[in-house]
Amino acid sequence: MAIHKGVAMVGIKKPLAIVEVPTITPKGDEVRVRVEWTASTPLDLHQNDGGLLVNHPQLSGDSTAGTVVEVGPDVKNLRVGDEVFGFTWRSQQEKAHQEFCTTNEWLFGKLPEGFTLRQAVTLPNNFVTVFHALTTDLGLELPWPKPEGYVPDDANSVFLVWGGASSVGTFTIQVLRYYGYKNIIATASKKHHTKLQSLGGKQLFDYRDANVVSSISDAVGDAGIPLVFDCIGSIASMQPISKLAKKGSKVAILLPFIVKDSTEAEDPEYEMDVTKVADWEEGVERRGVRTHFYLEASSRHNEFFKHHLQPVIMPTMLKEGIVEPNAQKMIQGATMLERAQAALDALRRKEASMERLVWRVSDA
Repeated sequence: MAIHKGVAMVGIKKPLAIVEVPTITPKGDEVRVRVEWTASTPLDLHQNDGGLLVNHPQLSGDSTAGTVVEVGPDVKNLRVGDEVFGFTWRSQQEKAHQEFCTTNEWLFGKLPEGFTLRQAVTLPNNFVTVFHALTTDLGLELPWPKPEGYVPDDANSVFLVWGGASSVGTFTIQVLRYYGYKNIIATASKKHHTKLQSLGGKQLFDYRDANVVSSISDAVGDAGIPLVFDCIGSIASMQPISKLAKKGSKVAILLPFIVKDSTEAEDPEYEMDVTKVADWEEGVERRGVRTHFYLEASSRHNEFFKHHLQPVIMPTMLKEGIVEPNAQKMIQGATMLERAQAALDALRRKEASMERLVWRVSDA
């Protein structure tokens, strides 16, 4: 059997390692992609430093961009030579941090003309997270294709995006703007306010401001905040949000909830039950966002998105300028392992601000 190299987590907080894994021949509607670019995510850090949902040794990564090199007999939309990008995660053969990834063709979108794989790989996992959270956890209607003149019933309702400068936050603001939401407020460092306003944020607040809760409360007035997306999921975000959310509010919170960040000296702590992480007013609906379940047909949204979100909606929105790629911070290194480790270390040191840590995977 053919084999190739991949980057694996081999123990909690241990250095990453190179392993050899089988090169899987695609069957059915699967394609094999030579992985050229990836974007490291906080989940990589949670898994390596906290052992979250990991069985060692385990390949890492879920943001994949590269070139199709082989297709299964039932593939309809992709061909050898197509450049693609997607969120792939379910098994070892789908992981991003390896030379080849084999998975269903509907987990990939074709790269639109005018964009590079390096740019496109900043979308998939965060783009999917946004649609999943907005539809499944917050109950919004995001019809596709969007009907001409479409305006949501709650277009003027206040929508709070906590962590607007995060990758998930920036895509949330852009997607909400596209679907007609007019009253998007967000928190971010002051240096990012102008950019987020250009993406669709109506009012921006500095989360570092000691008076941020009262400032937001004064701004929204009696309208309250019916919809909240916590794109950070930590003590620092949840404490102010729990003071702002009132009876009838819906709050979606990224998981895992970070009780303590990982550092060189300290181990991380996580909580998966968001009802435990703050004192909530009675009547506030709280949901933990678990993007890795978006393919489950638990709702009509999920069933439709399973075959349309990544192959159709994601590349179309990118091509038409509805969303734009995140800024990229290039991670350097002489080998795949050096680049993977450097990206992980940068995540631990929180080096990226409104940008993604991207790096070349295959050395070939």
